[in-house]
Amino acid sequence: MSHRQRLESLSGLLLVLFVALLSSTVVSTALPKIIGALNGSQTQYTWVVTATLLTATASTPIWGKLADLLNKKLLVQIAIGIFIVGSMVAGFAQNAGELIAARAFQGIGVGGLQALVQVVIAAIIPPRERGRYNGYLGGTMALATVGGPLLGGLIADTAWLGWRWCFFVGVPVAIVALLLLQATLHVPTIKRKVKIDYVGATLISAGVSVLLIWISFVDHSFGWFSWQSIAMVGGAIVVLAAAIWVESRAAEPVIPLGIIRERTTALAIVASLAVGTAMFGGAVFLGQYFQIGRGYSPTEAGLLTIPMMAGVLLTSIVAGRLISVSGRVKPYILAGTILLVAGFALLSTIDHETSLVIVGAAMFLVGAGVGMSMQNLILAVQNSVPLRDVGAASSSVTFFRSLGGTIGVSVLGAVLANRVTDSITRDLAAAGLPTSGGDGGTSTLNLNALPDTVQHIVRAAYGDATGHIFLISAVVGVLGVIAAVLLKPPPLRTSLDVDSTADPAPEVGATADTVSSPAR
Repeated sequence: MSHRQRLESLSGLLLVLFVALLSSTVVSTALPKIIGALNGSQTQYTWVVTATLLTATASTPIWGKLADLLNKKLLVQIAIGIFIVGSMVAGFAQNAGELIAARAFQGIGVGGLQALVQVVIAAIIPPRERGRYNGYLGGTMALATVGGPLLGGLIADTAWLGWRWCFFVGVPVAIVALLLLQATLHVPTIKRKVKIDYVGATLISAGVSVLLIWISFVDHSFGWFSWQSIAMVGGAIVVLAAAIWVESRAAEPVIPLGIIRERTTALAIVASLAVGTAMFGGAVFLGQYFQIGRGYSPTEAGLLTIPMMAGVLLTSIVAGRLISVSGRVKPYILAGTILLVAGFALLSTIDHETSLVIVGAAMFLVGAGVGMSMQNLILAVQNSVPLRDVGAASSSVTFFRSLGGTIGVSVLGAVLANRVTDSITRDLAAAGLPTSGGDGGTSTLNLNALPDTVQHIVRAAYGDATGHIFLISAVVGVLGVIAAVLLKPPPLRTSLDVDSTADPAPEVGATADTVSSPAR
């Protein structure tokens, strides 16, 4: 394909990626107001994000495996349809529970879009050339992550729109992407007999879900060593062990154990866990920090997140160009993970009075780390596997990155809720005020309903607690640095497949016409 043909095919894919990212970032700055309007709690605040991440994580390997077996273009269009329905239902939610359920359904589509965009790009662009196109991906990501919070803030602050349009706004963009893909995307496909390991996928989803539910409620609804904790953690371990057993024996495993045992893939997965914590945790809790901890409006909070997104945009474009020239990806992944840890370490020092210059510098470092590492970790894995396995390999890395983000948001949210509860209760008691509102529930998020004195206590509690959770992120990020140091990816190949000179026999069930004809 010529450069122009690739750009035409990428146009719809980039718009799809924009829609998927926008669905999360447009909500990030408006979420405090949304949960306040729905009379929700801090735990529900976290689960509005976690529900989407959880279903996206659980469905990602299935989408990836389907991409190795079926028409990739059709799968992308199906994922867009699911996303549109989920967005509409979320916009009409009447309480926090309904919103969480709608976001969970929306996450199935988001998981498909996240995985399939990477898979389709790998099917049309050789790894060595993919670096330059990763710059376009980085620009799209930056536009969505910068524009999303700003757009969400403006929508939430505009009386004649209201927060519900944070969910409706992605629908017309998704429809345009659907039409654009129909006209521009032409990707070869090989028809094979579909054998999806639904048992393994169900067990993985169930095990991860139980762990996340336990993380959300432990030390608040029950103790760390209570019978509930033992039952939930023990049950999750048993279920995940069963999932590994099933995957090891499945004809078409959702997560191919042989692929993830490879050195490059295994280390990329470890690094992706750290990057996932950064990408999702940073966006979720920084928006809350600026609004509840510092008292800024949703629009102002969106503007204050620009340094992080500028870091993503700048480093992803520059690193992508340099990688295409040199054919080496490890130096940029290593530099990215180091910047990530440095940014989180600086963010761990913030409280409710920290200079915004310091906060902005820390966010820029975090964004630069994400921009240099996130896409390049997938590129390193795609470069080490044959084209027939690129869907499963790409989705495996995306799965664990999303899993890291899901666990990160849940753990950080639980730690934040507990510290905020303790701080509010202590400060209210010191001020001689009743402590019934300091439980991390409705009153701590619906600030407009609180007296000025209590508002100050709540804002200080959130502002001071945020730094503590980013210290945890910095510690997790060190694992990413270690993985990057140990990573030994081969030089980026210039062909789509491992051996471009070979003429392999068609897959079972495929014909010459099937292999060569584009999917429309």
